[in-house]
Amino acid sequence: MVHCQPGRRGLIQSAALTLAASAVGLPVWANGAEAPLPKIGSALRLPDTRLLDGRLWSPSGMQGKALVVYWWASWCPFCAVQSPHIEALWRAQKTNGLEVLALSIDKLPAHANAYIKTKGYSFPAGMLTPQVAKMLPKPRGLPVVVVVKVNDQDGRSGKVVFAEAGEMFPEDIEGLKKYI
Repeated sequence: MVHCQPGRRGLIQSAALTLAASAVGLPVWANGAEAPLPKIGSALRLPDTRLLDGRLWSPSGMQGKALVVYWWASWCPFCAVQSPHIEALWRAQKTNGLEVLALSIDKLPAHANAYIKTKGYSFPAGMLTPQVAKMLPKPRGLPVVVVVKVNDQDGRSGKVVFAEAGEMFPEDIEGLKKYI
C-alpha cells in the first residue's frame, strides 16, 4: 500500500510528531521543506553516506539487491515502534540480499547515535545531511520507508518498488522481503 496523500492516520501522526518535536526543542519543518513520497517506478540515485559508527556506506556492489531507505528520528514515537521491526527484517534478510540505509533526521548525530546504541540496532544508520538530502530528500511524514531495487551496474541508482509514509504494521515490514 502506498500513501501519497495523508489520510486521517497521517494527519494524526503529523500532529503527534509536531508536538513531540516541539516538546524537545527540535525544529518543525514546514510542509514545503519535505519532498513528496517517491512514485513507484521512479528512479532514485544513491549517495555514499557516512554512518553513525564512522564507516562509509556505499551503494557500489548493490546490483540486483533491494535497498530499504528508512527515515527516522530518536524522538519519533512511531519510529520507536517501527525500528525494532526494521532491525528484525535486516537481521533476517541481510544474507539474502536485503540492504538497509536508515537516515536520522535528528538535529545532532550524538542523539541518533546514542539511541541506536541504547536500542542495540545493527542496521546501517547515518544522518540526513544536506549532501545526502540532495539525492535522498526526506519525504513528508515520519517514519518513511522506500524500497529501491538496484539494477544498474555501479549500484548508484535503482527503481522505487515500494513507498510508505507513517508507521507500518509489523507484517507489512516483514512483507518487504518479497522485493529481494
